[in-house]
Amino acid sequence: MRYMDTYNASEGFFAIEDAPGAGDMLLMLDYGQFYEFLPLESLADPTCAVPLEGVRCGVNYAMIITSCNGLWRYMIGDTVCFTSTSPHRIRITGRTKHYINAFGEEVMIDNVEQAIVAAAEATGARIAEYTVAPIYMSGGHKGAHQWVVEFAGEPDSRQRFIDRVDSRLQELNSDYRAKRFADTTLTAPRLIVAPPGTFMAWLASQDKVGGQNKVPRLGNDRHVVEQILSMLSYEKI
Repeated sequence: MRYMDTYNASEGFFAIEDAPGAGDMLLMLDYGQFYEFLPLESLADPTCAVPLEGVRCGVNYAMIITSCNGLWRYMIGDTVCFTSTSPHRIRITGRTKHYINAFGEEVMIDNVEQAIVAAAEATGARIAEYTVAPIYMSGGHKGAHQWVVEFAGEPDSRQRFIDRVDSRLQELNSDYRAKRFADTTLTAPRLIVAPPGTFMAWLASQDKVGGQNKVPRLGNDRHVVEQILSMLSYEKI
């Protein structure tokens, strides 16, 4: 069976995977949408949005639509990256609220998902849930990323698991790699292993149990991570 991705929402139908296995989707330009794209680093300034002819490949954009059904410059909350501009092809990279850019590393959900898959494959781990947050600089200490992971199956080495996460992120994201170079800004990521059931208990504490609720994978602050850590005694690497 072949699965073909589509990108549709209550606000409209945006893209179709027209080439099986390509990993990107063809943007639909004749479905009643006017598109604008706001670079993620300019999220607080909507005047930086560019129309379709102004986009560049490899840049993370928040997508803004104006539609024939009455939406006017509506930011739908997704971030996309163009893989081609002739024709226009996109890849969904995450959400405008879910990223880490505390040190200019611009880490998106797409990056961490690929990194954790690579680490799981390298160590035989199975992942139940996870979330990632920054550890801020303080005193003489540099920044880092903190990974809180609940395993459904343990890796053969927890240290090797987090090392592979780090190396894969550096392969995928040049901004992260620059911040990690010689520990200039970011030191190695730190792993906290949460006991089984931790994330479900956190969802229950937030009254968010159910199929419509998900654990935030990334946070640019420590709000979610601190709530989770307050619930448990944990093993840290």
